[in-house]
Amino acid sequence: MKSAKIALLLCAAVGLAACDAPKKDKTVDRGLDRKHLSQLKAGVWIDPNGCDHWIIDDGAEGYLSQRLDKYGKPVCSGTAPPNTATGAYKAGSTVTDPV
Repeated sequence: MKSAKIALLLCAAVGLAACDAPKKDKTVDRGLDRKHLSQLKAGVWIDPNGCDHWIIDDGAEGYLSQRLDKYGKPVCSGTAPPNTATGAYKAGSTVTDPV
């Protein structure tokens, strides 16, 4: 019982220490080719509801964010059928997808 309490306290201390981790710049890809995300090519994925999402695939990782208009509302352009990705979203990186 005593060792279980010590293990629990140790796990709690490690968990709390992780909360104070420094913030990272999320606009930079820290993968193998280490590029700013603006250098990668984005495509558009149409979700099941017909709304657009920006998509970037740099091989090992992928990025996705909802496409919004200037008022913050979803863009649903209807340029492709639902569940379809269009554009050169795999371009801009030399890393290929794992097979």
